[in-house]
Amino acid sequence: MATKKRSDYITWDEYFMGVSLISAERSKDPSTQVGACIVNDKKRIIGIGYNGFPKGCSDEELPWDREADNQNDTKYPYIVHAEANAILNSTKELDGATIYVALFPCNECTKLIIQSGIKEIVYLSDKYAATDPVKASKRMLDMAKVKFKKLETKRDALTIKFKEQ
Repeated sequence: MATKKRSDYITWDEYFMGVSLISAERSKDPSTQVGACIVNDKKRIIGIGYNGFPKGCSDEELPWDREADNQNDTKYPYIVHAEANAILNSTKELDGATIYVALFPCNECTKLIIQSGIKEIVYLSDKYAATDPVKASKRMLDMAKVKFKKLETKRDALTIKFKEQ
């Protein structure tokens, strides 16, 4: 009897979202870790990124706080979002590409996504859907005809083992 192929392998969407989630683990942000993975129409990864401070800016000296009396004492003026880093780190033309992100993009990242030529966003969570930045994002995406969809999967998790059992 012939051996049959595995039937429990992950889908392409699960694979690329998994790369995005692994990339998020590189983030040093104590409250929010986001990763992004950009894929071309040939199912090849052409950009990855995670949220963090710009090159040359010390993550020991800049603040990680979410709230302070002075905005410049929070992380927000300094942090580069995962989507922006993935676009900046891309190795190929982005026209027609798809970006995988755990969190629906803010309006600033959406502008970069549209300008770069990315044509689809696949996301896991839209927990900030009621906020003005995400409402602006969806308005721009609709106008620019950039598709966005929530990743639907039956999986709760993927397990990565670094040591043999």
